[in-house]
Amino acid sequence: MRENIAICGKATQSSLHSNGIAYNSIDGNRAGYWSKGSCSHTAQELNPWWRLDLGKTHKVFSVNVTSNVENYVRLRGAEIRIGDSLDNNGNNNPRCAVISNIAPGFTQNFQCNGMDGRYINIVIPARVEYLVLCEVEVYASRLDSGENLAIYGKATQSTLYSVYVAYNAIDGNRAANVAKHSCSATANEFNPWWRLDLGKTHKVFSIKITNRIEDYTRINGAEIRIGDSLDNNGNNNERCAVISTISPGFTETFLCNGMDGRYINVVVPGRTVHLHLCEVEVYGSRLD
Repeated sequence: MRENIAICGKATQSSLHSNGIAYNSIDGNRAGYWSKGSCSHTAQELNPWWRLDLGKTHKVFSVNVTSNVENYVRLRGAEIRIGDSLDNNGNNNPRCAVISNIAPGFTQNFQCNGMDGRYINIVIPARVEYLVLCEVEVYASRLDSGENLAIYGKATQSTLYSVYVAYNAIDGNRAANVAKHSCSATANEFNPWWRLDLGKTHKVFSIKITNRIEDYTRINGAEIRIGDSLDNNGNNNERCAVISTISPGFTETFLCNGMDGRYINVVVPGRTVHLHLCEVEVYGSRLD
């Protein structure tokens, strides 16, 4: 189950009524009565809004909103908007949902289907109104969690040279000297490839590859391919990057800009060569 990340964010709003500060809507308390002191509350104004800053861009899957028991109809017509812009205080970002009605004191879930955004806004457009929110919960994943996903996957390769199994490239060890036995290697063959199975489709933002020290030019011209197909062993999936060169023993980062895929392939096309990889790291987020 996903964690409510709203409680780690910072909330603000267009104005303040009494002690209904913006933070009250992310205090982890769904109490719907105003007297409990757990609801945010703007002044009565045109286009009142409330905004949550998640600190970084996330992929937002759903937002829960808990209404006030008293005067719950005030939320009708409010819009949930998600994005990275602060234009018009964030209220011009793409719309996830319109709140038609939430029963007094109830929590309603709104599906946002993985919209990208740092800011979550709730705004009542084109109406003079109070905006009262008793809790806002956000369920999402960071676009780049900062965690290397490759270590949780399964690696295979086209052939095996000596003891240099495919797993060596995801063992968490960047040791680049072949004598350390932390690099993978195929036989000397035409179109050698290595493949990582992440288990599920992910949105892949970057891949880091560590090259071996000896014979480091063998990786020149290798392609990184990402997708969900195993056609041609996964080598027909969409291309993220071509490796022109990586200095001996160095780690190079390749940006894939959120490509969707379960399989990460590294293949050297049109050439007979050994494919050596001393470490492959994958940074991204699961789609579900």
